[in-house]
Amino acid sequence: MPLNFTAIDFETANSSGASACSVGLVKVRDGRVVDKVGWLIQPPAGHDAFLEWNTKIHGIRAEDVIGASTWAAQLPDLVAFADGDHLVAHNAGFDLGVIKTSTTVSGLVVPDFQYVCSLQVSRATYHLDSYRLPVVAMAAGFEDFSHHDALADAEACAAIMIHAAARHEVATLEQLAHVTRVKIGVIGPVATKEHASTHGPMALN
Repeated sequence: MPLNFTAIDFETANSSGASACSVGLVKVRDGRVVDKVGWLIQPPAGHDAFLEWNTKIHGIRAEDVIGASTWAAQLPDLVAFADGDHLVAHNAGFDLGVIKTSTTVSGLVVPDFQYVCSLQVSRATYHLDSYRLPVVAMAAGFEDFSHHDALADAEACAAIMIHAAARHEVATLEQLAHVTRVKIGVIGPVATKEHASTHGPMALN
């Protein structure tokens, strides 16, 4: 099996996991980036306050997302782009938490995804003073990108995983997770049920 996955990154308007205001997605096939896309998101009412701290980080303001798709409207496009791939994100608990929380707040069923955290893979691959995305990306040979731009961060995440797989001499995402002892996480009812039946209930702890 080849190295296939979709890297993902979200920026949020505030500390709420339901306040996603932008997303970046990068598709990797056989260890090469073959497609990428990003868009703005209008956070739902009650989660749509743009805090100065967050805006300082990513530069997105409330007026920038006027007319952008809501989470409910854009979720099918996100799922379609991933097309059954495992997702990869740097500090994946945050980004997958955004998917879970935003979907739940929108009254929808959480989509099924399996995922791997590039931050955890990085800690088992490189010897660095920091494992922040820009530092690890530089170690992987991906430099001078716009950190906290969702698409650029997703591209950096993809580059890290491609480089890490080559460094560990593995051919698939599953092999990379195994050799770095990183658990493949799951969200969504079907993914969670299938993962439990394959790995046992302790795998979900």
